[in-house]
Amino acid sequence: MTDVSVDSVKDYLLGLQDRICAELEEEDGGGRFHEDSWQREAGGGGRTRVLAEGNVIEKGGVNFSHVFGDELPPAASASRPELAGRSFQAMGVSLVIHPRNPYVPTSHANVRFFVAEKPGEDPVWWFGGGFDLTPFYGYEEDCVHWHRVARDACEPFGEDIYPEFSKWCDDYFVIRHRNEPRGIGGLFFDDLNRFDFDTSFALMRSIGDAYLPAYRPIMNRRKHIEWGERERNFQLYRRGRYVEFNLVYDRGTLFGLQSGGRTESILMSLPPLVRWDYDWHPEPGSAEAELHERFLVPRDWLASAGNR
Repeated sequence: MTDVSVDSVKDYLLGLQDRICAELEEEDGGGRFHEDSWQREAGGGGRTRVLAEGNVIEKGGVNFSHVFGDELPPAASASRPELAGRSFQAMGVSLVIHPRNPYVPTSHANVRFFVAEKPGEDPVWWFGGGFDLTPFYGYEEDCVHWHRVARDACEPFGEDIYPEFSKWCDDYFVIRHRNEPRGIGGLFFDDLNRFDFDTSFALMRSIGDAYLPAYRPIMNRRKHIEWGERERNFQLYRRGRYVEFNLVYDRGTLFGLQSGGRTESILMSLPPLVRWDYDWHPEPGSAEAELHERFLVPRDWLASAGNR
């Protein structure tokens, strides 16, 4: 059996956080991430980096955390009750980028690693993560590019990986009380230990490394488009859906809160400004209506592009 190397995973995650922050600062062209290191009383800590009021990014957070404890929180053991009561280590990088320009989509990415241990038994480990895109105004070329990069990241590990993780993403990022998806999908996976440790770790790295090539070209294409009050109001309205998902359904948010994590870091994913309008509906034939009708629907983006 391949040895589990916690230190190798941690080194990769710290480097990934550094690379993502550096490239996003470069694309923003003015904002800088400010780091806040923290310690968790029950064990572990992390470093939270937030960029606020940049040229492009209104609020973006890129978190690294490594926490440990004597017992897994319910959010981590709900699907695997046999692990309840084990000690654990959990580490990961999670990020959410909320651009100011409504034509630049919000993006989210996360890669993480769990180890659950019990004296006298082999450690149980798994990887998880993915990335997903939440546009406010839809562009087919952006959606195809996003999914093409996602597919290419998965392909070396089997042709079945991208379809599986893409469907998992579509099924997971659903605001069930509104019966609508949060965005146009991407990749999502959890409890990954079907391969040996080295292969599983390589797949997690491939997905983590794919975030910037997936997102940065879209940000670059859209950040100079002019926008006004109408687009801004729609963006703030759609951000409300983002908040609803994160606070009601997101497993990472629930795990962080249940494990006694740092609340400011856990909730850095929430946008700085948001609005809820009672029973609002987009004007028929508008770009806002098009988002709901053509983009926020289940769709095979690569098939529609000829699978290029």
